Amino acid sequence: MTKAEIVTEIANKTGIEKVAVQAVVESFMETVKDTMVDGENVYLRGFGSFIIKKRAEKTGRNISKNTTIIIPAHNIPAFKPAKTFVNKVKGNVK
Repeated sequence: MTKAEIVTEIANKTGIEKVAVQAVVESFMETVKDTMVDGENVYLRGFGSFIIKKRAEKTGRNISKNTTIIIPAHNIPAFKPAKTFVNKVKGNVK
């Protein structure tokens, strides 16, 4: 499902204009991104958490050049679904 399909689905279910729904969806995503850039996690009860995972420094290998490189410590965004969300998806096996 794409962002446009999500906007259409919400507009159909709520009766709100697509333009307003699009603005809300865009604002939501921007807020989540800005919050995570500031180093905070976002918790949505019953849905899941947008969390920042910290990766430690490690040694990697470039096998084509046969050299080792140091990959610095860094943060990556991740999504951890809520248990109720996971159980709903698990129960919908086809």
